Amino acid sequence: MISFEHVTKLYGIVIGVNDISLELPPGAYGLLGPNGSGKSTLLNVLTGQLRPSRGEARLFGADAFCDIGPLERIGFCPSLDILPTDVTGLTWVKYMVQLQGYDEAEATRRAHDVLDRVELMDARDRGMAGYSRGMKQRIKLAQAIAHEPELLILDEPFSGLDPVARHQMTELLSDWIKEGKSVLMASHILHEVEAIADNFLLIYGGRLLASGATNEVYEMLDNVPRRIDLVSDDATQLAVLVQQQSIVDAVQFHEGGNGVSVLTRKPREVFQQLPHWLKDQQLSVREVSSSDDSLQALFETLMKIHRGQI
Repeated sequence: MISFEHVTKLYGIVIGVNDISLELPPGAYGLLGPNGSGKSTLLNVLTGQLRPSRGEARLFGADAFCDIGPLERIGFCPSLDILPTDVTGLTWVKYMVQLQGYDEAEATRRAHDVLDRVELMDARDRGMAGYSRGMKQRIKLAQAIAHEPELLILDEPFSGLDPVARHQMTELLSDWIKEGKSVLMASHILHEVEAIADNFLLIYGGRLLASGATNEVYEMLDNVPRRIDLVSDDATQLAVLVQQQSIVDAVQFHEGGNGVSVLTRKPREVFQQLPHWLKDQQLSVREVSSSDDSLQALFETLMKIHRGQI
């Protein structure tokens, strides 16, 4: 479905994506990375909006930049809200469907159907200038799926959505995948992608750091020490206790002496056994946290592996 061979995109001396190679069969994929990591550049190369500076990007076997044939097989939902403000949602979606080659009657029918699907029934005849951020996200999704593409490409589709709209978007995309269609969704928020896709592409600094199923990505980190922070009124006794455990690699005191940091290659086991350790020694912990669970920390760890620092 998607093939990149040593794709690099340069903006002058700035690197957008850096020597990315990958092959993706049909399925549901999450493209994860912090803001500025190269996600949008990669999607724009894939959809033929940008020509690679080096390498080759292919979509359904065709050159993504030179061959417009595959474009009818994809739907694209961009991150930017560049929408005409003086037309209604129905008029715009119908026009976008007509650009796919459908006559006016069929385009009108599809526009009505898809606006019902994204729950913009009552707003279809309103000008898009009055749409909220969440409504704009849904109208962009509507034009992307109205022609029933094989592959749906989404750039930060949850941006600006309230919790109810996020739930509705998640259900809609989940149903889309259950119908056997493919999705490539870019986001910088891990749980948004986990709700939709089981396969991840992790991009940072323009480089593809890892790809695979959720468990495969985290298995890469199994042998990397993870940090768990424990806040306690008796940090000294806590340090003595945890350093005696075979699954703890190292213990460091917090500045100020209000707790300790535990380094371990088996964080799940530490979390499971910690209550028992504390109960046996009649110690208490006021706060438990792990910064390594954040997406930023995950990427920083993968970058260290990539550089050979771990």
